[in-house]
Amino acid sequence: MIEVQGFSKRYGAHTAVQDLSFTVRPGAVFGLLGSNGAGKTTTIRALVGLTRPSAGTVRVAGFDVWREPVRAKAAFGYIPDRPYLYGKLTARELLRFVGQLYRVPGADAAIDRWLEFFRLTDFGNEPVETYSHGMRQKVAIIAALLPDPPVLIVDEPMVGLDPHAARQVRELFREHADRGRTVLLTTHSLPLAEAVCDRLVVLDRGRVLGEGTMDELRTRTGTAAGGVHGDSLERIFFRLLEEEQAERESAERLGRERANGEA
Repeated sequence: MIEVQGFSKRYGAHTAVQDLSFTVRPGAVFGLLGSNGAGKTTTIRALVGLTRPSAGTVRVAGFDVWREPVRAKAAFGYIPDRPYLYGKLTARELLRFVGQLYRVPGADAAIDRWLEFFRLTDFGNEPVETYSHGMRQKVAIIAALLPDPPVLIVDEPMVGLDPHAARQVRELFREHADRGRTVLLTTHSLPLAEAVCDRLVVLDRGRVLGEGTMDELRTRTGTAAGGVHGDSLERIFFRLLEEEQAERESAERLGRERANGEA
């Protein structure tokens, strides 16, 4: 389970995320969506212990990430958007290190299965620095899933993946959640989010614009009538942004009118 309560992050005068709260329960794939600068990666970095909250709390598997960092980090796998891997190690060496770190039973056999799954068997003994970006992304995904973590935290997972691998990863996330695990992902791919996520939060400029299932978001934006099964996430997403823009412009106009009245 992931619990975010009143999370805010400020960098000087700039507020990257403001009073964000949500819960991701076991068995669910939860999507965190938004444009560039919306606060998605800031939230992910707080969850994995790379950014200290300015306010609020973040918990993974019941552990406060900043008060119990070792126990929290032992409970999740993390797939960053730009994975840093030890380039001088081979993929097998790197994954064996992960297996030893997490005390994974039967790690060597599991590593062989994962390398075969992602068609990396022939490259398993080659240095990671010789890999393409997509191949490195596959190794990062294997490293996160090898310990079979109760929580999986993913930041833009499809970067550099070919269509076959992207479909495999989509299915892996769904299967991981269906086995009672928790999956949180950020993505710019609205079709991906619509295909695999049970619930979604849409962020803009560090604030929540909408949260819920697809049907709940359709109801929230008044877009339920479109299409056979209702409007797509893309249309819902832009409707939320349009509503936020209209509210902001209205507030600015009201502020100017008040200022002129006082003058």
